[in-house]
Amino acid sequence: MFLRGLGTAHPPHRYTKADCWEAFKASLWFERLDRRSRAITETVLLRDNGIEARWLALESLDEVFAIDPDTLHARFLAHAPVLAAQSGERALADADSPASAIDGLIVSTCTGYLCPGLTSYVIEHLALRRDIQAFDLVGQGCAAALPGWRMADALLDSGQCRNVLSVCVEVSSAALYLDDDPGVLISACLFGDGAGAAVLSAEPHPNKRRIEWKTAGSLINPAEREALRFEQRDGMLRNILTRPVPRLAAEHAEQVLNTVLAELHLTQSQIDVWVWHAGGRDVLLALQDKLGLADDDLRYSAAMLREYGNLSSAFVYFVLQAALADGAPGGLWWMSSFGAGFSCHGALLEVA
Repeated sequence: MFLRGLGTAHPPHRYTKADCWEAFKASLWFERLDRRSRAITETVLLRDNGIEARWLALESLDEVFAIDPDTLHARFLAHAPVLAAQSGERALADADSPASAIDGLIVSTCTGYLCPGLTSYVIEHLALRRDIQAFDLVGQGCAAALPGWRMADALLDSGQCRNVLSVCVEVSSAALYLDDDPGVLISACLFGDGAGAAVLSAEPHPNKRRIEWKTAGSLINPAEREALRFEQRDGMLRNILTRPVPRLAAEHAEQVLNTVLAELHLTQSQIDVWVWHAGGRDVLLALQDKLGLADDDLRYSAAMLREYGNLSSAFVYFVLQAALADGAPGGLWWMSSFGAGFSCHGALLEVA
């Protein structure tokens, strides 16, 4: 399987942490939450935590404090199909591929639910063929990008498809919840909105860098399910985020990486470029410590985190795009996503 085209999309409005703090202070929620919660929010939003800004599907930050099921669902319905289609359109353009060439479509999300699913909207927006094989994947959280690619690899390997469009889209502002739980508050300050898409094909692009999917590995650990997941409360999604998450991310990422490298008789020193999901700065620091990585190894993930926050499943698309735009050296690239479950996935790409 080859990556033939890549595209990303985000809402038009950018909000800094300082913007978010001022809006929070002016909202009714500032008095509803207790003193400890206000102190936690101030710390996260005003001190350096690796995030400078987020792009949110909001005309004004005042909108973020209208938290009820109907408002959040309407936000997801209004923005998820558009962002998914925009990223897909850009991936098609990058691949120099007409919509008619796509015979498989995979769309992943965890921040909202539609029936029919997002594939229906993407097919409509991009004028994809009506006989396309379409799959809606849900519930994989931040880890969803690579399972989508593994599914595309299976479709291509079976000969059922020649070109698959795989999309991850998250409208985290449509899954907002506020209460006095520290994990809930930190989540509200970390996540942004965005989408990423890839055209994955049986043949490489004839005139661009050759990016080949070599192999992949996965680890699903239900024993740690309660550490990071969504729950339903008051008809809305409420994020559960606990202190062990950075450690769990690093441990699972190391295990997946070592398993794949051992199968191919490779060593970590042979990886030329790292494309990591970044749950937050603490996650990147845990990865760096666990794997003995240099600051430079995390530069693309850190840069995307600073500008966009945690984009959940779409994040690794932004990191991979940043590495390609920077002309990162060819060789073996390791791409890894992890999240709810606890789950972790890794893929080895060969880039020429």
